[in-house]
Amino acid sequence: MMARLLRLLSVGAAALTVAMTPAHAARMPRKIGYVTNYATHEWYQNVIKGMKARAAQLGITLEVRDANLDVNREVSAAEDFMAEGVDVLIVTPVNEGIVPLVRRAKEEAIPLLLEGSPVKRMTTMVATCDYDTGYLAGVEAGHYAQSHLGGTAKVMNVGLPLLSATVLRAHGFMDGLRTVLPGAALVNDIDGGGNPDTALAASSAALARNADINIIYGINDSSAQGGLQAWKASGRPQTNLLVVGTGGEGLGFIHAMNTEPAYKIEAAMFPEKEGFTAIDAAVRLFNKEKVPQQIVSPSAAIVGAAGWRKYYAVAGNVRTIKWDAVNRLTPPPQCMKTADRS
Repeated sequence: MMARLLRLLSVGAAALTVAMTPAHAARMPRKIGYVTNYATHEWYQNVIKGMKARAAQLGITLEVRDANLDVNREVSAAEDFMAEGVDVLIVTPVNEGIVPLVRRAKEEAIPLLLEGSPVKRMTTMVATCDYDTGYLAGVEAGHYAQSHLGGTAKVMNVGLPLLSATVLRAHGFMDGLRTVLPGAALVNDIDGGGNPDTALAASSAALARNADINIIYGINDSSAQGGLQAWKASGRPQTNLLVVGTGGEGLGFIHAMNTEPAYKIEAAMFPEKEGFTAIDAAVRLFNKEKVPQQIVSPSAAIVGAAGWRKYYAVAGNVRTIKWDAVNRLTPPPQCMKTADRS
């Protein structure tokens, strides 16, 4: 039943992808301004790479400014872009503090696209489906546990309850896991802060209380890797352990998959593709096309070294996306579950 549903979703998504392609757009924007929330993070660096690649293909000038996690700085940068007369504005929200900016853009008829996170009164955003991403990884983890962990699944979720997106990923992971192993248990559900140091400290404390787990799930790569470091620091072997990361943000997950025996699954969200999709969405807004509230960028569960090599090449400290492979991925027409965006 699930396989049939996924095939149907793929067919629908393929049709949607064709409809979204801006190759037949009547007009192209001259200039797009993008305000990112945190340009030093690998995820956003790769989002920007994808934006630049697509903008260059379409002959669009792209200018990027960094809010550095300061919402006032973000609003100021966006207002500067609007005053300069950009044709489309793209913003990755620092937080809900940009709602007045959303309202102003509508009043001034400036197309505004959000990336990654929703805010109230938005027109549309480009993002992966967080629940679906976790769900796909959970299904793969269930199959792995059947084959390698004796058919049992005892999970430590290194989460981030502050953000609805990361909560959705964790819920999706457990739901997907339980489609294969209905008795899968969530043993430790912790706040790893989304960064490696906090994830390491919180995971170490959780393992000291209860180490009866065999799966570590991280809501992002830093969380998964912090959880694994805590496991290793406790002196436990990686035998009979599975680590699942989320994001595919940069080189970290590739290194872990190459060197850590337990790091077998990555719920990849392809930041370069998200940037690519954002430029296509900006073209649609510029041409006043009707768009859904979320334009979905694809994700996939990557299993093992052979999995990441399908989508990325690495030379030294540089990874290069394999566009042909990633562009063949088809996102679902809509997400299985989403956060409240009212």
